Parts: sequence; C-alpha cells; structure tokens
Amino acid sequence: MYLLAMDELSDFTQTEATYGGITKVVYRKGTGPGVVVMTEMPGITPEVATFGRKVVDAGFTVAMPSLFGVDGKPVTNSYVAASILRGCISKEFHAFAMGEASPITGWLRRLATDLHAECGGPGVGAIGMCFTGGFALAMMVNEVVVAPVLSQPSLPLPVGKKRKAALGISAGDLQIVRERVAAGCPVLGLQFTEDPATGTRFDTLRNELGDGFIAIEIDSSEGNPHGFKKSAHSVVTAEVVEEPDHPTFQAVSQVLDFFRDRLL
Repeated sequence: MYLLAMDELSDFTQTEATYGGITKVVYRKGTGPGVVVMTEMPGITPEVATFGRKVVDAGFTVAMPSLFGVDGKPVTNSYVAASILRGCISKEFHAFAMGEASPITGWLRRLATDLHAECGGPGVGAIGMCFTGGFALAMMVNEVVVAPVLSQPSLPLPVGKKRKAALGISAGDLQIVRERVAAGCPVLGLQFTEDPATGTRFDTLRNELGDGFIAIEIDSSEGNPHGFKKSAHSVVTAEVVEEPDHPTFQAVSQVLDFFRDRLL
C-alpha cells in the first residue's frame, strides 16, 4: 500500500549536520532517547516518515537523515529506479563491494554520537531499511549504538552467491560487532522470507552472531496465508497493514518493543 500525497514533513524540525566535510539535512522530532531512522529506497517517502512518527510516539527522539531522493516524495516505479541508479554510482554507498562498509556509515556513527550526547539514556537505536538495511550493523562499531535493527538489508546488491551472503561490513568491524553481541548487545533483523533483495545474509548473521541475532521473518512463500507476493520487500513501511493481528503490524510493534527494552 502506498500513499499518493506528498508528505511535507512539516511536523519535523529540519536541521543540518556536518561531519568530515559532508553536510546533510536531518529531520528531528520527539523526546526521549535517540533513534536514527535511515530511509529505504527511494528516499524519505511518506511511509518512511510515518514509521518515524511511530518511533516518536513510542517515546523517542528521531533523527532521520536525508541520504537520497526527494524528501517527502511518494513512491513511483520510476522514482525507485532513478534513486537506485544514483545510489549505485554514489561514492557514499558501496552497492556491490564486499568486505567493507559504505563510507556514509562513518557519518552516521558521528550523528549517533551527537544524538546520544543530546538525548542521554543508555545509548541510541538505529534502524536501516533496504539500501541502508545493514548500516546499523556497521554503526555498532560506535558503542553508543545499543539497539541496532536491520530491516530487509540489501547491500551489497545480491548479484552472485557471495554477495547474497555478504553483510557489507569489514572483517575488523565484524569482529567488533561479534564482541559487542557476545557482551549482551543483540541485533534485530526483519525480512520477508522470499525477498530476493536480502539474499542469504540472514543465514550469515545467524552463523556470525548466534543467539544474539533475533530474526523476524514473515512468510512470503507461495500460498502464504496473508497473500504476500514473493517479491514483498518493505517490512515496516510499504506493506504494513494497520491490524493488530497482521504480521507486518506485529513486526513494527516488535521493533518498538526492542527500542523500549534497550533504550528506556
């Protein structure tokens, strides 16, 4: 389900953050411990903004950086295709590279540091979706990130068996993540079971992180009871049905509970 109207994001405060000479717009809203909400492709759509508001309503300060796309613009197929193309050629993202995180994750770590300094609490949460889905894992190198959520992580793009399994993080950073998970910082992941974009990286996460990886997987196999297509992709935004018994509604609730457990 897609919203058709432009979201003006007028209820958010528009700020700017500069790290390493890179300046980006950040939309802020809420009170309480901080959560970095990283947009999925094609950008901060009305659905992404709506999810951000749910995080605010759950008792958190949301910082939602504009990483690509036109802020507030609704989804169309052509808009998605154009944003993916720009993301693939951008120096800020490593769409195909394995064994290294996208450069933008360094900027996001510094945003998390400032957000924690401002909002307090035990740390900050971070959720990435789609193109940014694995960024919360790379952000765990920063110890202030204590509630990482990976929703349909899609980088590196799943071209070939190795990329389908890769996590988009360096070996050194992965070791730090393992150590943090072993010390009691769990990682939450969400995906549709047949989503081609996530490849087999949930298997990799289970192998690398063991019981510290909490997987929420929604059945999208043929004949599934909720009628999801095998191509179903966006767990906490586009396919969410506002019914308490619906699996995507429950998935959003589990994300919010994860933030509460870790941050409040």
